Amino acid sequence: MTPAGKTAIIVGAGPAGLAAAELLASEGWAVAIHERMPNPARKFLLAGRGGLNLTHSEPLDAFLARYGAARERLEPAIRAFTPTDLRAWVAGLGIETFVGSSGRVFPKKMKASPLLRTWLGRLGALGVTLVPRSRWIGWQDEALVFDTPDGQRVETPDATLFALGGASWPRLGSDGAWQGAFAERGARITPLRPANSGFLVGWSSVFRDRFAGEPIKRASFSFAGRHVRGEAIIARYGIEGGAIYALGSPVRAALEAKGEAIIAIDLMPDIPLDVVAGRLTTARRDSNANRLRKAGLSPAASGLLREDIRGASLPAAPRELAERIKDLRIRLGGVAAIDRAISTAGGISWDSLNVDYSLKCHPRTFIAGEMLDWEAPTGGYLLQACFATGRAAANGILARR
Repeated sequence: MTPAGKTAIIVGAGPAGLAAAELLASEGWAVAIHERMPNPARKFLLAGRGGLNLTHSEPLDAFLARYGAARERLEPAIRAFTPTDLRAWVAGLGIETFVGSSGRVFPKKMKASPLLRTWLGRLGALGVTLVPRSRWIGWQDEALVFDTPDGQRVETPDATLFALGGASWPRLGSDGAWQGAFAERGARITPLRPANSGFLVGWSSVFRDRFAGEPIKRASFSFAGRHVRGEAIIARYGIEGGAIYALGSPVRAALEAKGEAIIAIDLMPDIPLDVVAGRLTTARRDSNANRLRKAGLSPAASGLLREDIRGASLPAAPRELAERIKDLRIRLGGVAAIDRAISTAGGISWDSLNVDYSLKCHPRTFIAGEMLDWEAPTGGYLLQACFATGRAAANGILARR
């Protein structure tokens, strides 16, 4: 059975919107995707520059736990389209994937463009129409209004699915400008905030100028009882990187409540305190720089020791210096600007949605992707939820036919 004559408009040509379009078109719907940018999926292509981390291979219960407070609402969608399903779907496009040493899943070619090109070809074969440079500007009664190079365009589809993203990387199309129109329509909006974002640190000018761009590798970062092993990057404005992003939610909450947050860093988490102290004792006649180098610290990690909140002077006693190496304290003073974030937290509140991803205040309108109020760390969790919610919202449309 096909819904003859049924039309759907997808607003936003990122992964969530494209996934929804594919499912609807495969069920016989006439689908048009309106995208404000000249080309689709620009943020997806940007993610591909780092290898395109599609999803993660860890057990599903552990995977779902990464979504924190939003797990309960996202779980049905992700169980319906699991990381295994996503890999199978990618394989169906002729793209091989592999599991990296960290458990993350990537295409073998480590690029987004071949996957996107093949995907768009499949959508075209299904009859999906892509309408570029078409910016949604609101509703006119029940109709959608778009601003296009040829003037305003008014559309009245049978169903609409919005997948406009959050507010990170606005130059790629996701600027959060949709919030006001949805609030006026009756949806409750949790303010958009940076997620997977760096944090501001008041580095000394010497450290900032010398080490901006340098990594802090194989360290352990801790805050509020949460411990993350990984890598961070020193930025001129502060600190960023995967391990920092993983601490983002509790750090952001502390910053909102107190105006600061102090993280602890173990620069040598695999080496016991006594062993570190022994290395420093052996090299105690050397300069501090040589002592720290012989102990196993990089120049950037050694420099970071002088940025500790307890002062730039390093302890002379080997054990005390080892204790600082194993428990360095850095004060974070704020969150980096939202347009530097990888993703955003906040969005349309779950209590504004029905279980089928439609708006309670406008049941023919469905929402997917980062417009929804959820967040997750990097590692494949962001793309997985975008694919899964796009398909879940499309299934919500199909269930109403």
